[in-house]
Amino acid sequence: MKMYGLIGYPLQHSFSSKFFNEKFKDENIDAEYLNFEIEHIFDLRRILVFNPHLKGLNVTIPYKEAVITFLDDISPVAKEIGAVNVIKIERTFTDTYGYKLKGYNTDYIGFKKSIQPLIVPNLHNRALVLGTGGASKAVCKALESLGIAWTYVSRTPKKGALTYDALTPEILSDNKIIINTTPLGTFPNVDDCPNIPYSALTPQHLLYDLVYNPSVTTFLKRGQQMGSTIKNGAEMLELQALAAWDIWTEGK
Repeated sequence: MKMYGLIGYPLQHSFSSKFFNEKFKDENIDAEYLNFEIEHIFDLRRILVFNPHLKGLNVTIPYKEAVITFLDDISPVAKEIGAVNVIKIERTFTDTYGYKLKGYNTDYIGFKKSIQPLIVPNLHNRALVLGTGGASKAVCKALESLGIAWTYVSRTPKKGALTYDALTPEILSDNKIIINTTPLGTFPNVDDCPNIPYSALTPQHLLYDLVYNPSVTTFLKRGQQMGSTIKNGAEMLELQALAAWDIWTEGK
């Protein structure tokens, strides 16, 4: 039986495990998908050694950037983004560890395909990206490919980024897309939300939340109350998962 899995911390509400195990069952694929909740990225070595049938891994918070140093190769897109969420594992007999790892980024693919139908030309041309982690880098790469300018929003001052305290109604008026790439609002902390001036939102705004549990976060709910278009990250996750499956099974 082939094995696939997810590394990250914490993983108690993982989408990937449910998605892939249902896929395997529905399509009669002889495989299983496991969660590997690790408190340190160095535990990746142990997972690879003790699970010799492991063919591929998804990577989630907080290891999308830290995992890169463990890879033997990385796709051009993932290298440019600076974050990896998919690893293909090739078992060998000639390498020191007995395997080779190549990293990819399918968050970029999933997000781009998910948000593109909602983009209104000449209206949605600037975006605020809330958060500066690995997922945000894929989001920004996708926005660039769609011709949309973006600005990071961070809790702490960073070069080229705004802080939440600096956000004004005028800035929100200039940026009709707002994307939450932080875990704020994820179950069970459903009352949490990014600190933006929600009263400045309009029906012209598009709010996208990478969080998918709950399906309507407080961030999205407050945008909806102002008439804004909203979308959660569920479709993005499914699209990136399907792209990961294509990578793992390429040339099988």
